[in-house]
Amino acid sequence: MTDELSAGFTGIPAEPPTGVRKVARGAKDAVVRESTAVVAGAAEHPHTATGIVLTIGALAFAIGYVLGRDASSNNSPWS
Repeated sequence: MTDELSAGFTGIPAEPPTGVRKVARGAKDAVVRESTAVVAGAAEHPHTATGIVLTIGALAFAIGYVLGRDASSNNSPWS
């Protein structure tokens, strides 16, 4: 036996990443590109961006209200 213990890989891979690492890197790049585009669009059109955010919020509130009201009624099949 030798006294030297070599653990792990400390070199540079000979082949480019494949499989999950390649897909994860591509997904990360896509998310960064899209978020940058959204920020740039919002900076160029602040009133439109505000209107879209308020509209989505109002729709989400209305859907939540209707679903919550329906679930709390006495005629609900879940009660």
